[in-house]
Amino acid sequence: MFITIEGIEGVGKSTAVNFIKEYFLKHHIPFIVTREPGGTDIAEQIRKILLTPTEEIMLPETELLLMFASRIQHIKTVIMPALEAGQSVICDRFDDASFAYQGGGRGIDLAYIQNLDDWLVKRRPDLTLLLDASPTLGLMRAKHRGPQDRIEQEKTAFFDRVRAVYLERAKQDMKRFKIIDASRPLDVVQQEIKTLLDEVCL
Repeated sequence: MFITIEGIEGVGKSTAVNFIKEYFLKHHIPFIVTREPGGTDIAEQIRKILLTPTEEIMLPETELLLMFASRIQHIKTVIMPALEAGQSVICDRFDDASFAYQGGGRGIDLAYIQNLDDWLVKRRPDLTLLLDASPTLGLMRAKHRGPQDRIEQEKTAFFDRVRAVYLERAKQDMKRFKIIDASRPLDVVQQEIKTLLDEVCL
């Protein structure tokens, strides 16, 4: 299984990743946990460039290309080798995030992103959990985690656009995407995740 977890800031992706990790351990399913941007030494260095606030404004095109540079390194050196070795992959964000953040958030034509995606991404996730909540709630939660990175510092309107693209992509691929209302109590969210995992893993 190749499982990705998506959503805006503050929706509980890290908590969901840890819950899935514990589920896989309980059921003796071999797996790795990884993230985007990042997941390899080179990709983690690119992550620092992407997320560190600087006086110089990063162009949307620069951000997009850095995301895909990190992603192809990640796919070829971590994700595909793990899947080919019979391990499941749990990934905190994947290519849907580029459509949402650089497409919806930054306003880059989705066709350009699709061209990059078609060229570089040859393996689709089997299941994508979209943790959904309003940007107002998500950003309020995110502020309690500590200093905000470059992208977390964006305004609410930016995350409204990100969320809209996420939901549209989920609508277009309802077989792969499962939308989970992340505004509900944690135990309710985790029970829904467990039910979905039971359906696809057992």
